Amino acid sequence: MSDRREFLKAAGAALTTSIFTGNVRGANDRVRIAFIGTGRQGVGNMETALNLPNVEVPVVCDVYQPNLEKAIAASGRGADGTPDVRPRAKGITDFREVLADKSIDAVSIGTPDHWHAYMSVEACKSGKDVYVEKPISVAIDEGRKMVQAARKYDRVVQVGTWQRSGAHFQKAVEIVTSGKLGKVTFVRTWNYGHQAPEGIGNPPDTDPPAGLDWNMWLGPAQMRPFNSNRFGVHPKEYSRFRWFWDYAGGMMTDWGIHLLDIVQMAFNETEPKVVTGLGGKFYLKDNRETPDTLQVTYEYPNGMIATYENRECNSQSMFQHNYGILFHGTEGTLFVDRAGFELVPEKGSALDAAGNQAEEEKREDDALLNHWRNFLDCIQTRKRPASDIEIAHHSTTTAILGNMAYRSKLRLDWDAQRETTLQSEARHMLKREYRKPWKLEV
Repeated sequence: MSDRREFLKAAGAALTTSIFTGNVRGANDRVRIAFIGTGRQGVGNMETALNLPNVEVPVVCDVYQPNLEKAIAASGRGADGTPDVRPRAKGITDFREVLADKSIDAVSIGTPDHWHAYMSVEACKSGKDVYVEKPISVAIDEGRKMVQAARKYDRVVQVGTWQRSGAHFQKAVEIVTSGKLGKVTFVRTWNYGHQAPEGIGNPPDTDPPAGLDWNMWLGPAQMRPFNSNRFGVHPKEYSRFRWFWDYAGGMMTDWGIHLLDIVQMAFNETEPKVVTGLGGKFYLKDNRETPDTLQVTYEYPNGMIATYENRECNSQSMFQHNYGILFHGTEGTLFVDRAGFELVPEKGSALDAAGNQAEEEKREDDALLNHWRNFLDCIQTRKRPASDIEIAHHSTTTAILGNMAYRSKLRLDWDAQRETTLQSEARHMLKREYRKPWKLEV
């Protein structure tokens, strides 16, 4: 271990060079991972990672003291919840201290979405491997720079689109790619819910609570007065920042990306060529900015239409699931969500004539644990992970394009090679302006 520390010390002196450029790790090497952003998602990732052997969590980081203290306590718990089974992590409020620590091998970024790109690029530049939550970015240009940084500094960057690591999702994709469904020309994805019309309410702007560095929380986003919904930390929900354009993209990028990611996994990661979107805030009376009703339609180069639908005023759906993916083929229909999949032969099809009955498979493995195991394996082997940053950039791009079509009220023609729209009036939405002094540079 002393040799490895000396190697880390020497390599870390130049932050713009790679620490590991080949399979230099032994199977028993400890991997020291710092967790930046310790809300529900960040702590959940940490608890999952700590179930794997050879993982150490020396540092946790958050600008909100209550979340930081919860993460410190969680870092010491055992798998059964017993407190202080492990050494507690050190708590830090400024992520730049984490990146400057040469003893840390990798970081997990579970911050609000508007921080993902900057922190990921800087982590790559500091010689650290990265696990970053989805969506990887708020703007498409940011995502491309994340890919460039991963390649330039030879970093392993895994994205939290963990469904790819689930066995039943992989089997569902195999059914599609095998041709068992026949020709697939239509795929439907959706999130349906039924909220009270008050939604998340309309709290007034106030001073930030004690223990929160609001200026640092905003970071590269534009300066705004503190509002409890913009900050969004809630004891019974995932943070509400998701419903404000400065920081995220609503259900389209929060959940739609998970569903569309599996669609694109089944069709060779191809991005759409045409995108349209209709919707609005028709029902909820709260202060969120993102729509409560949305339908986005994608046309793919392979002659297939995919849709993403979200509504918050009615939860009924086909298959009686409030979210999911439906692949509609000439031979049958495949439904898949996190609980499993179901294949229903099309009446009169060859699949039906062959006597095939409806086929079901329930989830049996822990896909998130698999995803973290894959990340750790790739840190050792230097292979690209299941949700490599390039793959996740394609899926994030597709989700962001849905929001761009909705917000611009344009039919967007997408040039995937040049990563631009044929409609010049929409191109300003491909980037976002960073508040000084923050600057995204590869």
